[in-house]
Amino acid sequence: MPHAFTRRDRRVRRLLPILCSFVVLSAAIEARAEEKGWIALFNGKNLDGWTPKIRGYPAGENYADTFRVENGLLKVGYDRYTKFDDKFGHLFYRTPYSRYRLRIEYRFVGEQCPGGPGWAIRNSGVMIHGQAPETMRKDQDFPVSIEVQFLGGNGKDKRSTANVCTPGTNIVMGGQLITRHCTDSTAETYHGDRWVTVEVEVHGHGVIKHIVDGRTVLEYEKPQLDPRDSDAKAIAEKRQGDLKLEGGTISLQSESHPIEFRKVELLPLDD
Repeated sequence: MPHAFTRRDRRVRRLLPILCSFVVLSAAIEARAEEKGWIALFNGKNLDGWTPKIRGYPAGENYADTFRVENGLLKVGYDRYTKFDDKFGHLFYRTPYSRYRLRIEYRFVGEQCPGGPGWAIRNSGVMIHGQAPETMRKDQDFPVSIEVQFLGGNGKDKRSTANVCTPGTNIVMGGQLITRHCTDSTAETYHGDRWVTVEVEVHGHGVIKHIVDGRTVLEYEKPQLDPRDSDAKAIAEKRQGDLKLEGGTISLQSESHPIEFRKVELLPLDD
């Protein structure tokens, strides 16, 4: 039997599209408000504002088109390499920062470049508090910096992402100076070629947090130069022995496994 709509029912049906549009619009306005102040470091079109530095080459030379933009993605690729040959690379953003929140979406793809080290399989990262690319030695592997390490799962073993590594630097955790090279986070393992979002909250020489899926998975403070490292020692000497790191460059790694980035954005923080 056909349903007999009341006058009230008809009014409700007419209002439903308007109400739905209002909900969608409100959500959009709220999203825009939440994103207010964020800076897109990667514009989705080209590498404007970025400088490559690859081991064995001067700053600015993008050997074998290692860093490129295709289909709106910032890609690290090795299809024009015959062998990796320790050509560790970094892509530096033009502006150094000290206090900010950084958001990166990445995924590992394809196979590792022939000749890449075993530890570098599905391994990359973003360097913070780093030195400027033009100050690096031509054959320097990594900038003196703090690395927020990105790891992809191998399909079977636990490999947390958003770990911390310290080329030429040290950090403090729980009141103790940490001099080991890498410290694991409590993040999950992300197998396959899925997109992963990592955020880093940086407060100068203060607290630094690694955040995955909205959860803080690692926290440390007081980033500083490691005087045992020759490159860091040279930087400290120019600063009259001051080891404290308050800020520096941000750079994306190329460590022999292809990786893609679809978002690199930053929110300056006022401490």
